[in-house]
Amino acid sequence: MRTFLLFGLAGLLAQLVDGTLGMAFGVTATTALLAVGTAPAVASAAVHLAEVGTSLASGLSHWKFKNIDWRTVGILAAPGAIGAVLGAYVLTSLFTENAAVWSTTILLLLGLYVLIRFSFLGLGKLISGRRPRATFLAPLGLVAGFVDATGGGGWGPVATTTLLSSGRLEPRKVVGSVDTSEFIVALAAGIGFLVTLSQEESLDYTVVLGLMAGGIIAAPPAAWLVRHLPPRLLGALAGGLIVFTNARTLLDEFEAADWVFTVTCNAIVALWATGVFAAFRSLRAERRHDPAAPEEQFALLAAEDHNL
Repeated sequence: MRTFLLFGLAGLLAQLVDGTLGMAFGVTATTALLAVGTAPAVASAAVHLAEVGTSLASGLSHWKFKNIDWRTVGILAAPGAIGAVLGAYVLTSLFTENAAVWSTTILLLLGLYVLIRFSFLGLGKLISGRRPRATFLAPLGLVAGFVDATGGGGWGPVATTTLLSSGRLEPRKVVGSVDTSEFIVALAAGIGFLVTLSQEESLDYTVVLGLMAGGIIAAPPAAWLVRHLPPRLLGALAGGLIVFTNARTLLDEFEAADWVFTVTCNAIVALWATGVFAAFRSLRAERRHDPAAPEEQFALLAAEDHNL
């Protein structure tokens, strides 16, 4: 029961982050599992099986509010599922010895991206009216699915941010379509891990059910929270935590000297604090120029490069 409650809390917090930012459930939950010593393949498997439930609940919510472009879902999901299965095979079969370093490095980079994006990047202009092409969506789904399975997270950071940056779909439909297609990707990854995991790498289904239950419970509050908690600030806080946790894990893996450990951690904390401060300043500046609701500000987070 204690394990169920602890990972239920982890799932709840991860879904609150994901529901507010449109990304980072897998990154946040996998980071928590790796931090307590779970094998990377088992951690990724547990998170993806839990995401089958959380992404289904999220998809139904987006369907209710008409936030889904079904053409995008159909084109994105199939290559994403293929990439996820390939990622599951790679993580469990090819990189067994270095899996912890590989997964932790991906999580650190994704966390760094989230921190930089929500702390330092300015608001761009939304370009709508051009639906994304299949030649754009299919490779994106394949790459995002592979990264998601091998890193234990990454579908949202890769797919959502790339689609937002392209400016080819309105933001609410980007988040809704990516979240809905994640159900197929998580299901494919979960099946892939169940097939490829060795008998020694057994899943703790109490962890899976805890993450799933916490995520499902957090889905409605997350929808409410996005209207009140600025995504910029939450993104900076969550991104910094992900970077700090995974950097410590990498340093332990490489048995870094004490002075290297201290200097690196202090540098990350300084970057984290700077990011939170920058996010706060950007948020105040944005509200002075445009007192839009936080969710509307998030909807405008599209990069200026529209050449994707």
